[in-house]
Amino acid sequence: MTQAAEISKTKPNSSDSERTSPLADERHLMRVAVRPPRVMVRGSGSYLWDHTGQRYLDFLQGWAVNALGHAPPEIVDALQAQAATLLNASPQFHNAPQLELASALIEHTGLSQVHFANSGAEANEAALKLARKWGRLRRGGAHEVITTDGSFHGRTLALMAASGKPGWDALFPPNLPGFVKVPFGDVRAVEAQIGAQTVAVMVEPIQGEAGVVVPPDGYLTQLRALCDRENLLLIADEVQTGMGRTGTLFAHEQEHVLPDILTLGKGLGAGVPISAVLANARASCFEPGDQGGTYNGNPLMTAVAARVLSIVSRPTFLEQVRASGGYLQRRLAPLSAKHGFSMRGRGLLWALVLPEPRAERMVQSCFERGLLLNAPRPHLLRLMPSLRVSEPEIDEMAEILGQALDD
Repeated sequence: MTQAAEISKTKPNSSDSERTSPLADERHLMRVAVRPPRVMVRGSGSYLWDHTGQRYLDFLQGWAVNALGHAPPEIVDALQAQAATLLNASPQFHNAPQLELASALIEHTGLSQVHFANSGAEANEAALKLARKWGRLRRGGAHEVITTDGSFHGRTLALMAASGKPGWDALFPPNLPGFVKVPFGDVRAVEAQIGAQTVAVMVEPIQGEAGVVVPPDGYLTQLRALCDRENLLLIADEVQTGMGRTGTLFAHEQEHVLPDILTLGKGLGAGVPISAVLANARASCFEPGDQGGTYNGNPLMTAVAARVLSIVSRPTFLEQVRASGGYLQRRLAPLSAKHGFSMRGRGLLWALVLPEPRAERMVQSCFERGLLLNAPRPHLLRLMPSLRVSEPEIDEMAEILGQALDD
């Protein structure tokens, strides 16, 4: 009997199941997240199934990771083909999928060089290292990076110090120095904090973890001009907004701005762990030994990402993302008017701002009805469906969410 079959036989509410269900082994996991008493066993497109057979409409998609939905056939094919050819040659050697993906990313971004890593946090960490080395070489040892309140760049010690998520500064002191926070969307606040030690400005084009906060029009354009004038690097963290999520391949394209350093993750692998940091010729100053990782750029992951990029970069695909995003916005609007919440977002990344801090209750209520959402803050619900989400699936989401709001 397969493990999935064994899981499907369990009855989590019985005492026997507590002894036999895989959930009994939850005690072996470090408690870094609060998870419902379910084991997810299968996914297809916009849906997930748990060990009891319950189906869920997934508007979470691994925090915007599954760009093509669950178990897309293109990813399955790429994994099978590459697994039968070469899994890992070690970072000591070139491999063909890595070189193919690097060339495609450079072509689509207009930047000069790329380094592959395993997670968005790794890519952002590499971006900071790149900026600090550039500051040592080009700006007399400057090392400070200006970031924004509410930002989220990752969970390493350096990135927690860089992030502006409330409360993080008290978790693991002493905090790494070298980061200055300013309000998001305020270019004058950035300008006011520039000093002799400033080397870069690091921003998300749209703040995802803070609840899909969209800055004023022209924000990136003004930051680009400011960095050019002050001889600073502009770092765009597109781990969440990149790979078509906001309706263009990269969110910075919507302001016709090119950053000096760009980070990608999540949707780049569409479910497999891969990320990238890209830089222009001006900022790309790594030398052998400066950066690396055991699994960085391995052929299994880069083969998948190359396939993902070939799909997501198609103009017709991006046009459909924009159309689906517009339909999602129109289906949410009546609920917003009826229940008194506001909406913000772009493409297929949206947040609902609730009038009361009841987002966790809403997530639980939707979960019990078979809909997966995310509450990044007590008063915020976030929606991050597959980029292939259909109008009937959006209708289903709106119906379930409406029921939960009415309850």
